[in-house]
Amino acid sequence: MTSTQLPAPPAADPASRGAGVALMSGSALSNQTGAAIGSLAFDTITPAGVVAVRQWIAALVLLAATRPRWREFTRAQWRLVLALAGVFAVINLALYSAVDRIGLGLAVTLEFLGPLAVALAGSRRLIDLACALLAAAGVAVLMRPEPTSDYLGMGLALLAAACWAGYILLNRALGRSLPGAQGTATACGLSGLVFVPIGIAVLLTHPPTGPALGFAITAGVLSSAVPFLCDALALRRVSAPLFAIVASLNPVLAATTGLLILDEHLDAAQWACIAAIVTANTTTILTRR
Repeated sequence: MTSTQLPAPPAADPASRGAGVALMSGSALSNQTGAAIGSLAFDTITPAGVVAVRQWIAALVLLAATRPRWREFTRAQWRLVLALAGVFAVINLALYSAVDRIGLGLAVTLEFLGPLAVALAGSRRLIDLACALLAAAGVAVLMRPEPTSDYLGMGLALLAAACWAGYILLNRALGRSLPGAQGTATACGLSGLVFVPIGIAVLLTHPPTGPALGFAITAGVLSSAVPFLCDALALRRVSAPLFAIVASLNPVLAATTGLLILDEHLDAAQWACIAAIVTANTTTILTRR
């Protein structure tokens, strides 16, 4: 999950835009690689343990980078921050639990329905209706009944999708209410506090090995610290639509890293569904004024 506060950057030359695209691509690849590496620790410290470590690292990075001025927050701003903290607490736990059950590629593809739903919400354009139907067809095929279907894993991925949609909407509200990423950083810090007792309980009942702890820490760095830095630099060089289009590659990158790192093989129908959902999102963005 990466930042969705997308301010319009100043006019940039082609070289600067190219650097921005490279940064965004690196951010997406880092995010999915981190998720794949983190899943290697699931058997030892469970998805909850990996998420706890990731949240702690994300909180440290964001709070150190933004240094929020909490005393200046109003009650309305705190309400938004607390709501976003709740989203943070659920989204990664739901996603990583889904990854543990149905694999990285399918979990991230279903999670990506969240931002797609936000992009399509309220639209009356025929092209958006066609995109919605294309995405729905992809989901229907992905979730078709089979002897090996894991509906709990799919449900967790859809919960992560709903949280991602909430994250986008709450981040927009906080972006209008608070300067910079103070609200996001504070919410991430509060979520990290929520995971302190959870993480301690998990790590006591599932003693971490050196490699497992290393995998979890690597996931925190690659899926939180690196994307945050890359996205912050990229948003100075590219437009919001271009940012969103490159972000659409996350399901493809998730499936690819799942194949290369976790040996997760998808069939032709599953790859077609991923392509359909990515195409629906990209078409929606490209056809907007």
